[in-house]
Amino acid sequence: MKALVTGGAGFIGSNLVNALVERGDDVRVLDNFSTGSRANLEGLDVDVVEGELRSYERVHAAVRGIEVVYHLGALGSVPRSVQDPLTSNGVNVEGTLNVLLAARDEGVRRVIFSSSTSVYGTARELPTPESTPLDPISPYGVTKLAAERYCISFARVYDSFETVVLRYFNVFGPRQDPEGTYAAVIPKWIAALLKHTPVVINGDGETSRDFCFVADVVQANLLAADATIADADPRVCNIGSGQRTTLNQLFEIIQGVLRRQNPSLQEQKPIYQAFRPGDVRHSVADITKAQRVLGYAPWYSLEQGLETVVSKLKAVETARSASRSHSTG
Repeated sequence: MKALVTGGAGFIGSNLVNALVERGDDVRVLDNFSTGSRANLEGLDVDVVEGELRSYERVHAAVRGIEVVYHLGALGSVPRSVQDPLTSNGVNVEGTLNVLLAARDEGVRRVIFSSSTSVYGTARELPTPESTPLDPISPYGVTKLAAERYCISFARVYDSFETVVLRYFNVFGPRQDPEGTYAAVIPKWIAALLKHTPVVINGDGETSRDFCFVADVVQANLLAADATIADADPRVCNIGSGQRTTLNQLFEIIQGVLRRQNPSLQEQKPIYQAFRPGDVRHSVADITKAQRVLGYAPWYSLEQGLETVVSKLKAVETARSASRSHSTG
């Protein structure tokens, strides 16, 4: 299959690109490398188009000759959207519209759009099904909802144009950046614990999330590309683990995994600070529909995923240490 992955140099995108290449697909990546890394694509036989989602011409060039588009390119992070809603809107809404227009103009069979649990806002029903009223709190959630509606609209008004929306819950895994202002909680905490620097929890630690390992998100994308979905069944599916974990529990699990792999690691206690603006209190996916429509079933528990992440981090650090020793030897 000829596939395009927007945001293919990013954390989730590069994991998907790797899986597509491994199964023999002809893969193209569109990325501006503002948050993605070229290192994530090293050794992969892919065609790279460097450019902005906000440029229709660049997006159109990337889509030409493609059968399926996996649209993961976005400007993520709730806090970043609170600081700069205008740029988040430009990339996430206008960028998605460019992808849809280019895909329509080039006769693409299907677009798989990566959305977010943030579209639900403070959901009253837990686990949260797709039928839950949508009430995003943050500008990021608003941009994802607007992009979703464009995807659904295009599938309704243009003949033979198919879209599937996947609402990710909290994704974690290898290649997730632990650095920077908007780093996700799991890699940030792992890095802090390994360096024995303070781990900060926003709020009282009883905020809960559905943490989904990236391999399960990749699985969902591959299934969504080929699933037969009836027109009467809205093409929106939650993708998560279906399990809820508080931040306090997450801290204990991460520290437990790290200390099992490194018994000499000193035990720490977290530091609690104020809640962040735009954050929801609780979030967990009802994945019944994804199981029924896509055949999706999570392969990894939170702890299994964390064991994999920590093992890969240790392998990377060992390789870096060996390289430094070689260069100074």
